[in-house]
Amino acid sequence: MFGRTSLIARVGRASMVLVVAGAVAACGLPRSGPVKNELFDGSVTQQGDAFIVPVNDAVAQQTVLRDQLGFSSSFLGAGTVSPDSIRPGDTLSLTIWENVVEGLLARGGAAASVIDQVQVDSAGFIFVPYAGRIMAAGNTPEALRGIITRQLETQTPDPQVSVRRIAGDGAAVTVVGNVNGQGVYTIERPTRTLSSMIARAGGVNAEFADYEQVLVRVIRSGQIGTIWLTDLYSNPELDIALRGGDRIVVEQDPRSFIAMGATRGQTRVRFDSQDLTALEALAQVGGLDPNLADPTGVFILRDEREEVARRVLGRPELQGDQRMVYVLDLTQPTGLFTAEDFFVKDSDTIYVTEAPIARWNKTVSLLLGSVVQPAANIDTLTSN
Repeated sequence: MFGRTSLIARVGRASMVLVVAGAVAACGLPRSGPVKNELFDGSVTQQGDAFIVPVNDAVAQQTVLRDQLGFSSSFLGAGTVSPDSIRPGDTLSLTIWENVVEGLLARGGAAASVIDQVQVDSAGFIFVPYAGRIMAAGNTPEALRGIITRQLETQTPDPQVSVRRIAGDGAAVTVVGNVNGQGVYTIERPTRTLSSMIARAGGVNAEFADYEQVLVRVIRSGQIGTIWLTDLYSNPELDIALRGGDRIVVEQDPRSFIAMGATRGQTRVRFDSQDLTALEALAQVGGLDPNLADPTGVFILRDEREEVARRVLGRPELQGDQRMVYVLDLTQPTGLFTAEDFFVKDSDTIYVTEAPIARWNKTVSLLLGSVVQPAANIDTLTSN
């Protein structure tokens, strides 16, 4: 009788476990995000809004589209400027000697006439009596002296001219960002190129920027050129000549990705290399969580560029960026190599699904917590 009663108690406990399991399943287990099947249900083929693409070697190659960095021909073809070139807004002082008693400008026996506070207008011109309107901007004071002399010598014998800049700093650039000395700097003879001006501003501030991940952006007359700092120092052709008004921005690589799901770290992560692969990205967040992760379910969510989406899907009719979900299966014989060949892009989301066994373990954990007390009461009752 005792044995039969004990058996009935065990069956009752088992039944209770099943009942609680059903209740847990109905309510839904706590989890960090969707499971693999739910992501696949979002496919365009399932009336969803994303293209699900398993990654293989071909897909990894087809998705490679690096941002084009560099300088246009207008940047590369610009020659170095003279450090003492006159600019619009500068103020000049002109002194003119004439080899006659009563000259065009000098009066009362004076040997020379001084024309002070001559401002270069916004178009770059100045006005000199008897010489007319003269282009000053872009010329050095010495070159401008020669131009004025030639204009006057047709009207007065052997004129002698002196030109001085009394206000204005000549050509200057602005340097901001991750440098040790942000500010406005005059283009002088030693600082007429990009690298020398960055050095003049104190160089890159190592406290705020990883040297290997520093971008240099030059803004000139509405045009923008961007290069890696390492390329600037390894390629002399990129060390462009500066122009007055250039803005130089030195900044850390702003690109990042988001890691979610069954990884050791769920966070927004900055790129730590110029070209970041999926394998390197997973390593940056500590890899997969061995207690939770499903290595067959590594998903990379991306708004893919039109030209890449067309190439990957073989659908030239697609218009605009496409919502793509790339799937990596690390359990495949070449899965790790494929992850090493697939490049992560700015704003990607890497999501690792939980393994079925991890969800089962959660269920069991919840069940044990739910049935320990009822089971103890049953044991107490049956022991009586």
